[in-house]
Amino acid sequence: MTDFRSREFLLAHIKSILDFYLPAAVDHSGGYFQNFKDDGSVFDPGQRHLVSSCRMVFNFCKAYELFGDVAYRDTAKHGLEYIRERHWDEARQGFNWTLKDGHLPDDQTNQCYGLAFVMLTSAAAHEAGLDGALADIERAWSTMEARLWDAPIGLYADEATPDWSSVDTYRGQNANMHSCEALIAAFEATREEKYLGRAYDLARLITIDLADKSDGLIWEHFTSDLNADWDYNKDDPRNLYRPWGFQPGHQTEWAKLLLTLHVHRPEEWMVERATQLFDRALETCWDHEHGGILYGFAPDGRICDSDKYFWVQAESFAAAARLHRQTGDQKYSEWYERIWQYAWEHMIDHEYGAWYRILTRDNRKYSDEKSTAGGKCDYHTIGACWDVLRISD
Repeated sequence: MTDFRSREFLLAHIKSILDFYLPAAVDHSGGYFQNFKDDGSVFDPGQRHLVSSCRMVFNFCKAYELFGDVAYRDTAKHGLEYIRERHWDEARQGFNWTLKDGHLPDDQTNQCYGLAFVMLTSAAAHEAGLDGALADIERAWSTMEARLWDAPIGLYADEATPDWSSVDTYRGQNANMHSCEALIAAFEATREEKYLGRAYDLARLITIDLADKSDGLIWEHFTSDLNADWDYNKDDPRNLYRPWGFQPGHQTEWAKLLLTLHVHRPEEWMVERATQLFDRALETCWDHEHGGILYGFAPDGRICDSDKYFWVQAESFAAAARLHRQTGDQKYSEWYERIWQYAWEHMIDHEYGAWYRILTRDNRKYSDEKSTAGGKCDYHTIGACWDVLRISD
């Protein structure tokens, strides 16, 4: 029997994931390779995505925090410099969303989702002692506030044109959820209250005010006046960042964030709503036949996407760990074990390392692509293990 709770196991598992990516992920001409086959071989080496560039820096910063090996910090510094030099576009004061051939701007749309991960990564880098990271946090914050903050409704807009001349009317909870995550991290790194205050406002609006309009669950898509857009991407339920349907992984991810926020500004509604979101997500989407958490469900409760995504399992075991610590309810300890056991048996590659990205409902792989630019770099898995470790100390 594997002791999924033990510090030794969690550290060893993080190390095994890092070993999959290193040293092969480091592109000595700049940044990291981001597309990997199951066996660790690189494909499409020049494709780079801002989200993966940021998440991989986060991974190596947390590795340095956990293991104290300066090689991880140096690897994080290498990636941070790439974000500053290649993703950041000084002329238009924005980040390149994607790059091709390792350095050529491909998609220059300004994305709140990307800025959130720049902030999160910069916070991790600041905690790791990397020079200039504090200024990076402030630049991401000031850009989000000046360009994307929609004050009348209290949310960040999702995207703007490359020259910032036009802001899209779409409002999504996903970019704002990750903004909340990044703002909490920025507060933890700097202790500046402005970050915690904004995180609190986002959390309350999305998990209380908006969720109360959709039977207590968090819907993904809204108009600029915060009406739920029930049809947005209905024909594209597998959209990478804006999938249709209720996402159980986002219900549990919000549960984790609410309990993290509770550490810094404790209010009872955070625990109550975290419990409700987690319980309903698992009640609806746990697969009793094949194990694991299904990806999405429609407003009428039917499953609209029965695939198993790695990040849903990872965020959910981290949420279960926090719920058990906060409430003492044994059922959350049991959920932690059940989710981990499923992942151990099906999602984790015990031959080459790291996690598979997506499985079918009956736990078969779709392809031999383990990690893809923008889609996966094991940030969720390393981050979930790190989060369990830090509440266990």
